[in-house]
Formats: sequence, C-alpha cells, structure tokens
Amino acid sequence: MSEETTTPEAPNTSLPQLEDVEEAMRDVVDPELGINVVDLGLVYGIEVTDEAVAKIDMTLTSAACPLTDVIEDQSRGALVTSGLCTDLEINWVWIPPWGPDKITDDGREQLRALGFTV
Repeated sequence: MSEETTTPEAPNTSLPQLEDVEEAMRDVVDPELGINVVDLGLVYGIEVTDEAVAKIDMTLTSAACPLTDVIEDQSRGALVTSGLCTDLEINWVWIPPWGPDKITDDGREQLRALGFTV
C-alpha cells in the first residue's frame, strides 16, 4: 500500500506588476456601456502595496451611478479571487470628473462597434 504525499505549492512571493493588475482590470466591464473600465478611462491610478494589496483610484461615468457594487465585485474577482492580489481597495475619485476625453483609442473603437459616436 503506497501513500501519496503531496507538497503544497509554494506561495507566490513576487508582487504583481502594475501592468498585470491593469490587464486584469480589463476583465471588469461597465455594466451600462459594456466596455472595460480601463479602456473607458475610469481607472485613474493603480498601486500595489508590499502586501500585494491593489489600491485603485477609479471613477464612474456619473457620480450618481448605482452600479458601484457591481464594479467592485467584478474588480475583486479579477484581482483577488483570481489570486493576483491579496486584497483590493478602491478609492472612488470624482475630481477630475470623467469625460469622453479619457476613453482610450481601443475604447473608442469598441464604442463605435456598438453604434456610439465618439
């Protein structure tokens, strides 16, 4: 009778790169427009602490947007549940206000494909 022993995987001790966090945030989609929050220009800043906590400065297309919980849940899934980061802190920023000038070229292309004029 042989016993199988498994050794636990070593934890990932390297911190996530900012580019990886930004790329993961492209999986977070604005529920109203159907475009990811990075290409919409909603992400104003990304920082990763020494404890691998992602700190995101982010805004919405409107301060009255009722969907902050949806975006927070998607962000947590993209960054924490995926194992990329240990935790997530979103700092909702309203100044400067979001405007169409913040949309990336890729975001504009995606919006045009959906029939928007940008």
